Amino acid sequence: MDQHTDDDTDGRGLGRRERDILALERRGFPGPGAKERAVREELGLAPVRYYQLLNALLDDPRALAHDPVTVNRLRRIRDRRRSER
Repeated sequence: MDQHTDDDTDGRGLGRRERDILALERRGFPGPGAKERAVREELGLAPVRYYQLLNALLDDPRALAHDPVTVNRLRRIRDRRRSER
């Protein structure tokens, strides 16, 4: 029986939830409401918690190894927003 839990890891140590977060970030959404809806429906997370987990994931070397294109793109966006403050 193949069960997937948050503890299921890939070869680089990322759990299923972390991989699912990165997969959701690779997708395009027509607007912010659609993304928040997907976060709630597909991941079962409140948007605030999702963004907390995503932000921590951007600093995780395992996430960079798993999906360098997405992680580097999100890091650039985060850094640009921080510098605008």
